[in-house]
Parts: sequence; C-alpha cells; structure tokens
Amino acid sequence: MFKLIKLMLCIATYCVIFPTQAYSTDEYRLGAGDTIKITVFGQQDLSIETMLDDSGKIDYPFLGQIQASGQTLEEFQQQIYSGLKGDYLVSPNVSVSILEYRPFFIDGEIKTPGGYPFQPGLTVNKAVALAGGYTERASRSKIFLIRSNDPEQKSVNVDGNTLLQPGDVITVKQSYF
Repeated sequence: MFKLIKLMLCIATYCVIFPTQAYSTDEYRLGAGDTIKITVFGQQDLSIETMLDDSGKIDYPFLGQIQASGQTLEEFQQQIYSGLKGDYLVSPNVSVSILEYRPFFIDGEIKTPGGYPFQPGLTVNKAVALAGGYTERASRSKIFLIRSNDPEQKSVNVDGNTLLQPGDVITVKQSYF
C-alpha cells in the first residue's frame, strides 16, 4: 500500500513539475497498443473507441478488419473516409484521434521498472521520475534507448533530455564507481 501511495505521489509531482509539452501528431505513426477514437459525425453507429491489436488492425463497422498500424492519423482518417464514401455515405465527415498512446518501457537501474503510459513531451528524465527514480548504482551517462519504430531495434546511448516516443524501451545501466 505504501508503494502505491508513493507511486501516486511521484506521478502527481511529475505532472506539476513537468507540464506536458506540445506533441505533434502529424508525423506520429499508429501502432499496436494505441487506443483511438473514430468519429463519423451524424453516424453514431460508425463512431467507435478501440485499441489496435498486435497486428495493428481494428474491426470497423461495414469495412471489416482494416490496417491502422504504420499510418499517420490523417492517412488512416482518409482510408476510413474512402471506405465509407459512396456505398454507405455521400460525404462522410470522419475524425480520428488518439485517446491513449501505447506505453513506453523502462528497465535497469531504476526503482520501479516496467511499462508506463506515454505522455506527450516525455523525456528520459521524466520517464525515470515516473518509474520512481534512479537506484544508488545507476549511471547517468549509460542510458540506452531502443525506438519502437526502428526496424533494426538498435540500442543508442542517450541523455536525460531525449524526447521519447510511444513504445520506446529505455535501459539504465549500472555505474562502476
């Protein structure tokens, strides 16, 4: 119970100390684990909230399974618009938004390793704060990042000010004094 209260206090402190910065969704590519909201104005039965499954697909009324992973919000919105236009609606007004980004992951020499909800404007330092801070043995210079969108899954040394993306994996190595 004490750990839960401590975690909640860390998160509350994080929100006050590190306000959310603007995060551009123009370049953001959807991926498995993202929760999205599709709204077709005036068509309640076509407006849904759903999470992208492991394959990056969703089940959508009238269109069946459609691939969302790898697309920007605008591209995916256009795909739904094109699918609905003509057979179902004359000129559908479609909007796609992200309700919850897929989580990022942090492990190594931090107090509470695991997956955490991504927040726009998140840096490595802020992620460490969410995870309870560094352990006594943590190296501040040996922090490695694997980008979720990197096909090679290459681990790169980063600093605390590096901006994160949803799905990223951070590893904090041990310092040798």
